Amino acid sequence: MAPRGGHAAAAGVSSGSEDDDEEAGFSRNYFLAKEKEPSSGKKRARAAGKLADLNLVDEQVLRASLAEIPPKHESEVEALTRSYKNQYSNWLFELRCGFSLLMYGFGSKKLLLEDFASTTLTDFTVIVINGYLPSINLKQVIVTIAEIFWEQTKLKRKCQTATRPQLQSFGSQSIDDIISFLNNQISDNGDDNVCLLIHNIDGPALRDAESQQYLARLSCCPQVHVVASVDHVNAPLLWDKKMVHTQFKWSWYHVPTFAPYKVEGVFYPLILASGGYAQTTKTALVVLQSLTPNAQSVFRVLAEYQLANEKEEGKFVVYLIYIGFPVANKLNLITLFASQVTLNSHLTEFKDHDLVKIRKHSDGQDCLHIPLVSDALEKLLQELA
Repeated sequence: MAPRGGHAAAAGVSSGSEDDDEEAGFSRNYFLAKEKEPSSGKKRARAAGKLADLNLVDEQVLRASLAEIPPKHESEVEALTRSYKNQYSNWLFELRCGFSLLMYGFGSKKLLLEDFASTTLTDFTVIVINGYLPSINLKQVIVTIAEIFWEQTKLKRKCQTATRPQLQSFGSQSIDDIISFLNNQISDNGDDNVCLLIHNIDGPALRDAESQQYLARLSCCPQVHVVASVDHVNAPLLWDKKMVHTQFKWSWYHVPTFAPYKVEGVFYPLILASGGYAQTTKTALVVLQSLTPNAQSVFRVLAEYQLANEKEEGKFVVYLIYIGFPVANKLNLITLFASQVTLNSHLTEFKDHDLVKIRKHSDGQDCLHIPLVSDALEKLLQELA
């Protein structure tokens, strides 16, 4: 018995010694590793690296590479699309019952909704709103709907134009007055319906509360129907107010298409592309071409001054108009406008579309800065011309 006990004790001592050696080795390695780490937080941050340190590719090159990626699971996606097309009749039924259709799910729904409109909504006058665009004139959309109903009413009743508001007067009326006009348009046979097909009703130009309120009121008009898509993860927060959500009468449909956002993605810079956090030349050109010639002239003056003074205080500094702005450029801007108010409205429009940004000068004054490198800005001016 004694030898068996002694053997057990020896074994216990040996096991404990191995555990102590292992723990001591772990501790020694831990402290050795800590000694090799940089002492300050800044050095550790530099050692870890940043996204800005990456050698990012040009955005056009990256987009071209993305376009060359072959599609996958084509047969499965095609079968999924067919299943959605089989629901067209149900969607039309709900639309005629007074519900609005809201499509959500991963993938672009642009082609699907336009196919639904062209094959099924043949009795409707379809107005397409591309909500993914940086800017949308919502009043012009509402005016267009009113003009459609006005033409239909004029043809049906064969009345004089003086008996109702003139066609050109809709543009001078308020949105509230135009919606009131639309609320009074009721067809005896249920025809003359207008369908608003809104791609990305959660887009940057439509997601504000006022635009959503007007769209909700439009959906309540007797002969106006709404079919829309959403892609933003926070899209349901657009209708956090119960009244707006009730007005739309949404019928939600989960329709993931897994289609690439080719058209919608043009207006958003790629994160892994150089200049991903700045306004790209292509997007800036699209926005500028949608503005008035006077607005384009103002942007040109700002851009030319920035290119001529790119070394001032780092890279790009353009003083706010009439604050340290060169006299020659002052005169160029003044001759474009009849008032300072018009000029300020264009500058506000530039800021809303991220064509220019505001930052503080060393003397505390606000400065305008076009977020494009010199080569891109020169190219933009050439294409704009």
